[in-house]
Amino acid sequence: MLQDRHGVIDYSEKGAGPTIVFVPGSWATMSAWRGVIAALDGRFRTVTTSLRGYGGTRECRTRTDTSLDRQAEIVEAVIRRVGAPVHLVGHSYGGLVCLDVALCGLVPLMSLTLIEPVAFGLLRQEGELALHEQFIAMREDYVRSCENGDKEAARRVVDYLDGRGSFDTLPYWMREYIVETTPTHVLDIRSSFDSPLSALANILLPSLVIRGERSAHSLRRSAEILSGALANASLRTISGAGHFMTATHAGEVAQLVGDHVSKAESLAWTSVCIASPFQFRAGDYTGSSESS
Repeated sequence: MLQDRHGVIDYSEKGAGPTIVFVPGSWATMSAWRGVIAALDGRFRTVTTSLRGYGGTRECRTRTDTSLDRQAEIVEAVIRRVGAPVHLVGHSYGGLVCLDVALCGLVPLMSLTLIEPVAFGLLRQEGELALHEQFIAMREDYVRSCENGDKEAARRVVDYLDGRGSFDTLPYWMREYIVETTPTHVLDIRSSFDSPLSALANILLPSLVIRGERSAHSLRRSAEILSGALANASLRTISGAGHFMTATHAGEVAQLVGDHVSKAESLAWTSVCIASPFQFRAGDYTGSSESS
């Protein structure tokens, strides 16, 4: 555990080497990365945490303050505790938080890996109005159902992200935790993130965007838009994977993360990162990208 001005924050670290900070998404705690970290086989110093309202991390948000910045503060506190530039990895809502951390530029980063961040606002900006409206309709139905006392309202979100029937295939304990923390997730989904595409181009860190082959079309398309907006990004798709790939395809995720971190390390940009995470020149990082 980490205790600072933000309250109690989940914190755990193991191993030695380049430091990777893993940020889980909604309805998850730092244990969500167990399979990925195991597959990295001790090659890195791995740091895990949980966002506000999950695990042991203190919740301080209210219905009138659901800003994504409240979650970014947690990640920034963890990175300051690490005491060195880090490779930041986030999944789903955690990926959105990591994107916000990179945009703020308050802590030293060496690279960024975003695993299907729920950046649905990018769809509207890119003119994908039908996809964006589908998300908005699902979100409003979900929040309304929660307010009406539907204990399994979260089924709508899980099935939207990972396909119809996905909620029912989850282990019982996971369904129970999702139901228990749904009020926290409502705060998550009300967080506003609508950074202009032009602002994302200011993130010059070597970046990797990962998507699943069978994830919702809106997730796959927003990942594609995001990778195109970032200055030094590559896009990779994991075959057969859905949104919850950190659990179902931990080995493949670990391979991509490990290769990305190793490549960023080999470029010997540590001293530049310490000065500013935005001092890379566009084009310096030449990760492989897909055609879509």
